[in-house]
Amino acid sequence: NRLRNVEPETAELLGVLVRATRSPRILEVGTSNGHSTLWLADAADAVGGRVETLDIDPRRTELARVNLERAGLADVADCRTIGAAQALSEYPDAAWDFVFLDAERPEYPGYWPNLRRALAPGATLAIDNAISHESELQSFNRLLGDDPHLTSALVPIGAGLIVVALDV
Repeated sequence: NRLRNVEPETAELLGVLVRATRSPRILEVGTSNGHSTLWLADAADAVGGRVETLDIDPRRTELARVNLERAGLADVADCRTIGAAQALSEYPDAAWDFVFLDAERPEYPGYWPNLRRALAPGATLAIDNAISHESELQSFNRLLGDDPHLTSALVPIGAGLIVVALDV
């Protein structure tokens, strides 16, 4: 089933980051069964925002919907079954205030042009598995490092989380 969930401390940090940045427009790439979506949706609810979460597997999307419904958070989260590359190409410029990447890491460099375009000024980007799968993120990390409008930090929590802030 490959239901990969973030570690509890990573999920908690995501919730804190959304609340701290008061990000109303949240995108999650890689829903799985919705574990991290629950934390993002709870934080979105607290700041008057919404979450859109993407997964390519309809079974996982449905599991996430059920979990969000059980938690009473279905009204603040939209679960889509769609590939991230396609979805990112469809979003308007500056569509997202907070993006959490937790999908197929080798695909991230291909996402970058549309992901970067869809990030709003002052947005936050969080990337999971920065320590556990460091080698898979090397190309993507170079792209992040080449952008003079980004500041990033590696947070050694869970599998490692890169937190990126965009200039306003």
